[in-house]
Amino acid sequence: MHEMRLKALAKINLGLDVLRRREDGYHEVKMVMQTIGIYDRIKLTRLKRPGIHVKTNLYYLPNDGNNLVYKAAKLLMDEYGIPGGIFIDLKKYIPVAAGLAGGSSDAAAVLYGMNRMFRLRLSKRELMARGVKIGADVPYCIMRGTALAQGIGEQLSPLPPMPRCKALVAKPPISVSTKFVYENLKLDEDTVHPDIDLLTKDIAAGDLKAVASHMGNLLESVTIPHYPVIAQIKEEMREAGALNAMMSGSGPTVFGLFDDAGLAEAAYRKMLAGNLAKQVYLTDVR
Repeated sequence: MHEMRLKALAKINLGLDVLRRREDGYHEVKMVMQTIGIYDRIKLTRLKRPGIHVKTNLYYLPNDGNNLVYKAAKLLMDEYGIPGGIFIDLKKYIPVAAGLAGGSSDAAAVLYGMNRMFRLRLSKRELMARGVKIGADVPYCIMRGTALAQGIGEQLSPLPPMPRCKALVAKPPISVSTKFVYENLKLDEDTVHPDIDLLTKDIAAGDLKAVASHMGNLLESVTIPHYPVIAQIKEEMREAGALNAMMSGSGPTVFGLFDDAGLAEAAYRKMLAGNLAKQVYLTDVR
């Protein structure tokens, strides 16, 4: 196989709870992850000359070891002594630094693609075990679908598929540092945690309205006070007919779930015409 084309799908968090800060500096989390239909495109090309060569459509993205696709390729090439080289052409459409796991999904796609291209015969679980060395979200991005994530995000349990619905996704023209959010997160006896167990039961029951009503993201308690535009986007989505709207990950991207395609389309057009969001997408849960 000389060439391969791949789609790297974005994710949202239907629920995100933080249980505690661990001694190693990581945080213990409990999250419900969901794939959506926004994706980056990746083309892998085998090369006779050695090395990893990365090209992107965004000038500000690194094309060296600071890019997760490079790290993913290097991990497998080093472990298996793969001869020659690889050219990675990355077309980014998932908003960058947005809480949608775009970089992790790109790395996951490269691991999956190289496993097939070089016939490494690694199982999905074996790929996931390698992916966590690159980033906590990479194993989930290999698994995809609806999943419960625990530990630092690497302990994954598949859940029944989410009920079909439309997802309106909007990223305001700001960037949020995940490090800043976690460093300023307060965890004490007064912290109100989202009920992730109830959320998983709603998903198993196939009850979209219950899922929407029980969504929660503890990190909003840090991000929204610093970036009120996130709350404004949430409110506009709800007023436009979203069953609920919430920030994904550490932000700043907001998504709203709709059970009515017509309302979702109207909300999409309104968000596009407004000035709250810089990037707006209407997609499906996958």
